[in-house]
Amino acid sequence: MMSLSLPRHHLLLPKPRLGWKPSSKVCLGFGLTAGKRASFQVKFAKRSEDRIREALATTPKVELSVSSYDTAWVAMVPSPEFPECPCFPKFVDWILENQQPDGSWGFYHLHPCLIKDALLSTLACILALKRWNAGEEHIKRGLCFIGSNFVLAIDEHLLAPVGFNIIFPGLVEYAIDMELKLPVKQSDIDAVLYLRNLELERSGHTREGKKAYLAYVAEGLGKLLDWQEIMKYQKNNGSLFNSPSTTAAAMIYSQNAKALEYLCSLEQKFGDSVPTSYPVSMHGQLCSIDNFEKFGISQHFKYEIKSILDQTYRCWVQKVEELMSNISTCALAFRLLRMNGYDVSSEYLAQYDEKSTFDNSMEGYLKDVNAVLELYKASQVKIFAEEEVLDKLKSWTSHFLREELSTYMTNDHRNVFKEVDYALKFPFYANLDRLEHKKNIEQCYIEDFQILKTAYMWAKKNKLDQLKFARQKVAYCYLSAAATIFSPEASEARMSWAKNGVLTTVVDDFFDIGGSREELQSLILLVEKWDGNHEQIHCSELVNIIFSALRSTINDLGTKASALQNRNVTDHMVKIWLSLMNSMMEEAEWLRNNAVPTLDEYMENGYVSFALGPIILPALYFVGPKLSEDVVQDPEYQNLFRLVSTCGRLLNDIHSFEREGKEGKLNSVALRILHSNGSVSEEEAKRETMNLIDSTRCELLRMVLQSKSSVVPRTCKEFFWNMSRILHLFYMRTDGFSSPKEMMSAVNAVIYEPLDVSHLLSKCALEL
Repeated sequence: MMSLSLPRHHLLLPKPRLGWKPSSKVCLGFGLTAGKRASFQVKFAKRSEDRIREALATTPKVELSVSSYDTAWVAMVPSPEFPECPCFPKFVDWILENQQPDGSWGFYHLHPCLIKDALLSTLACILALKRWNAGEEHIKRGLCFIGSNFVLAIDEHLLAPVGFNIIFPGLVEYAIDMELKLPVKQSDIDAVLYLRNLELERSGHTREGKKAYLAYVAEGLGKLLDWQEIMKYQKNNGSLFNSPSTTAAAMIYSQNAKALEYLCSLEQKFGDSVPTSYPVSMHGQLCSIDNFEKFGISQHFKYEIKSILDQTYRCWVQKVEELMSNISTCALAFRLLRMNGYDVSSEYLAQYDEKSTFDNSMEGYLKDVNAVLELYKASQVKIFAEEEVLDKLKSWTSHFLREELSTYMTNDHRNVFKEVDYALKFPFYANLDRLEHKKNIEQCYIEDFQILKTAYMWAKKNKLDQLKFARQKVAYCYLSAAATIFSPEASEARMSWAKNGVLTTVVDDFFDIGGSREELQSLILLVEKWDGNHEQIHCSELVNIIFSALRSTINDLGTKASALQNRNVTDHMVKIWLSLMNSMMEEAEWLRNNAVPTLDEYMENGYVSFALGPIILPALYFVGPKLSEDVVQDPEYQNLFRLVSTCGRLLNDIHSFEREGKEGKLNSVALRILHSNGSVSEEEAKRETMNLIDSTRCELLRMVLQSKSSVVPRTCKEFFWNMSRILHLFYMRTDGFSSPKEMMSAVNAVIYEPLDVSHLLSKCALEL
């Protein structure tokens, strides 16, 4: 069944199954649980890739875990022709053959926290045996287990399957009606029944949401329900929520023919027992893909992932019930499909863009934080400035999550709340992969430290450390590369990115404060002549240091890149630098002459002077795909660069407005105010700038994700998007790049600190 979580202090689990976890986690369907990231890492390392691929297959070959609880409910279904006999006798035999030595059924022997699961499973199996007068000794041993542990059923601090406070009391009443003598005090029975009454009396946001929830746990309410109303939730395959247990109860109470067909299909497929849910949830497969992308291992399963996403896209176009009727599945599918280049419209999420719609659902009744978190994540994947559906989604989901976080974070440390906190602090467009999944740091931090050390030595060798006017940002520049370009084969791209990042910082500071007008002109002239005679150009020591570092670095990178591209690309690298310096010179002349450019003039020059060209564009030559001159000159290539640079320039302008104002410099925020003749305030100018950043980022993401008529390879386009994410992180609260301390925690996390999983190893051993 779907994993849902009740509000307040409940830690709820799906109906009993092997390897179940709190609803913030996902079962991959073969006994491997993807929950805590480190736990997944250890498990993944112990599973072969072939096993993972079988689980990811659109028609999985792996065996699903047996659910004692669901098997017991199917075993209770009477034969339509002979009601005194079981319809599925082999299921009764399975129960007889699979009792644990302690008298329980289920997986309590794996971990004590599974006690409520065991109580449900054991009592259901006892009822199935009693229903057909089978296994008298099995029943005695089972009742002994129930009696020894019954008091734990009312412990609200223990993990519990979804609907436990309704289903377990219902099973207790069934047992009493069947004249089973439970070795339990009447006061404890009364306490359990009281919990059910509390749950039934609890008011939800809407009557519809509560009705859906009661249908979800209908087997615990039996004759108290109108089963004709419950059957309104029946799926096309005949099941209720793809749950064998709930569907078996429907067959028992309503004699529904389609429900019987579903159960018969399970017997034909699985033989003498059933899993907790069938067919395998599309949501589970999508969560597997999402986890693989988070952990940075999706490249190992490209074919399998594409196969699942292709099938999901077909379901999306056809508006398949399973995909569209479940909030989490619909939101997750939208996000994964759009981020992987599929053409999906946000209008499909319009059914959830109002909080009232959520309140009217079962997830809303249960205040399902996971479902809202998925909607919030989906709302951020905007590729058009005017996507009102996503704007409305983001508005109410962010408010809901902040309220839940402030209310329960102090006394509830579930992973889901930690994930909510992280998601609210770091939107996906301001998040770096290596900061999100430290698994890769565990594998790569030694290499990163060595390369960073090499970068420092390179800076010292080129005397860049002697330039007192320049900000020393080697670590920051390498952070931006290592946090997003982390595959082992991309070391040259990382080094190109980092070295050019350091050089652009030096040159930017030189044009800002370090050099005279004559020195700036000399540096530009040296770059223009590049391979010509430089002896006739009189240069200061500062110019010589900077040009020498530029020339040696660009020639070295150009030689390596030219070999990979099978053509000369050094000239292109030089042109990128020359364009940057000319734009910086233009800004220096504006400042020197007290000139006031128009906003359009400023932006046309400013996106180049922001200095991303030398960082991103040369690195693309090291990614792998061949980039012909036609690709480099294509409008798509130029637009990608313009968009990411515009985002960076505007983010910088917002956070440097006050500092640059004191220095007598103009930026886009100041120009908006100045050219408005006093009609635009500072606050309004910043708000207009933020709106332009949002629309520019949407356009950039749309270009990165589109595949139709695209000439720039996807792997190259992702460099532009990754740079945008870096910029949003650096400028999230202030000018993080200029600050000496703002980003040091991120530097330490990515480069120096390994992932500490020692405290999880014992848990992993138990779970495996």
